[in-house]
Amino acid sequence: MLQPAPIPTEQDRVLTPPAIAFVESLVREFRPRLASLLAARAARQHRLDEGIERLDFLMETAGIRASEWRVAPIPPDLQDRRVEITGPVDRKMIINALNSGAQVFMADFEDSLAPTWQNVIAGQSNLMDAVRRTIRLRDAASGKEYRLADRVAVLLVRPRGLHLLEKHLEVDGAPATAALVDFGLYLFHNADELQARGTGPYFYLPKLQSHLEARWWDDVVSFAEQSLGLVLGTVKVTVLIETLPAAFEMDEILHGLRNHIVGLNCGRWDYIFSTIKTLKADSHHVLPDRAQVTMTAPCMRAYTTLLVKTCHRRGAFAMGGMAAQIPIKGDPARNDAALAKVREDKRREAADGHDGTWVAHPALVPLALEEFARALGERRNQLSVTREDVRVTARDLLEVPVGDRTETGLRHNIKVGVQYLEAWLGGNGCVPLYDLMEDAATAEICRSQVWQWLHRGVELRRSDGSTDLLTEDWFLRLVDEEMMAIESEVGADQFARGRYAAARRLFIHLSTAPDFVEFLTLPAYDLLDTTSSPGAS
Repeated sequence: MLQPAPIPTEQDRVLTPPAIAFVESLVREFRPRLASLLAARAARQHRLDEGIERLDFLMETAGIRASEWRVAPIPPDLQDRRVEITGPVDRKMIINALNSGAQVFMADFEDSLAPTWQNVIAGQSNLMDAVRRTIRLRDAASGKEYRLADRVAVLLVRPRGLHLLEKHLEVDGAPATAALVDFGLYLFHNADELQARGTGPYFYLPKLQSHLEARWWDDVVSFAEQSLGLVLGTVKVTVLIETLPAAFEMDEILHGLRNHIVGLNCGRWDYIFSTIKTLKADSHHVLPDRAQVTMTAPCMRAYTTLLVKTCHRRGAFAMGGMAAQIPIKGDPARNDAALAKVREDKRREAADGHDGTWVAHPALVPLALEEFARALGERRNQLSVTREDVRVTARDLLEVPVGDRTETGLRHNIKVGVQYLEAWLGGNGCVPLYDLMEDAATAEICRSQVWQWLHRGVELRRSDGSTDLLTEDWFLRLVDEEMMAIESEVGADQFARGRYAAARRLFIHLSTAPDFVEFLTLPAYDLLDTTSSPGAS
């Protein structure tokens, strides 16, 4: 039985009667069609699982790919996106990210936010203050004051994925579509203020799986613009290509949103998760350790270079992927090695023709900017880099990455997966673990890889070089051992106060369930209010 969520102090400010009416209008208009789209997702996945269908470029949309067309013009303040920083919508993060020196800050209601009601409402209120440049924070412990600098990053907002619901807002007796809540509240409260300040309402759209979903979003945006008296094309969006099916429909996604879209982004971590999930029934498509699926793998190179070619042909930006590394304090050698990996990654993206890239920590902004400045010179973007040399087939996108499957990799998946779920259940969706900033996307890789290895009957290499078949009993023994290791790392007191038991149960369920659970946030959301405390953000 779910306990009632605490009422956030900002709720009256955010949930005004006109704002609620606007969100209700979006949900009533577009929820029925979304239900059909989600059913189509499930039906297609069933066909893939049964071997009835194989992923390929769509025959019925070949005309869109072959014809010449371009997206609508891109606003001046989005012409330079060399470095983008991302993070959740808590107050301190927003201020630090906007001040970071990055060209863009993506304020995230999705993978880096645990959607407690407190977090969702406080996030909307924080963004209202950020848009009006009144956002402030005083750290009670240190006495430090946080406020915006004179020059700040351009603000984009990422709503939750289409599969998620917001149980704290009901429309006609059913939970509202979470994506429409996040999108609608931000647009309603800030569109006019943003335009008055010379910018606009800009969004990142996550986890699309088809161009039909892109058309749905285009209709949502057009309806919202008309309802609020905005000129068509005022709202601009960037779409994350972070599912395997969407990689086959990049042209079509751009075309479906051509009045509103300004670019595509390589959402690399969710893309790896989606590859496991989409091809889970294929016994030949089993991935190696997570750390070995790098951006230099042929399938990942095919995905990223095809995105650059497709976007630039259509006059849209091609954004690179996330560098999840964070500064390592007290160990200069390890810190230098981590920064060298980031530099190599950003140098490769810039050389490939990307217009910009993502980082998770403000300390990485100068490094990433340096690599893109070296490649771009005086240019603000690389739209002129057409990559006519790129030729990508379906086989290229579906090639299996080469590497080992190891007990060490399994143990790491367990430790990261359990600790991330423990933090998420406590209201924190963005967690530093083992020198990386982990969010729901990387946690999805951990649990989906364990599920795949268990259900495909793979052999894992032990540290002594021998191999053994992974069984559920072996997995459960390793879970027990890693739980003891976690307790040792965090301390017995913190372990006892935390939500580690619930996280352990959920991770085991996600890893061993007979049927693959589509998203870990679906069962986790049902536990969120009973395990989180007020003001968790």
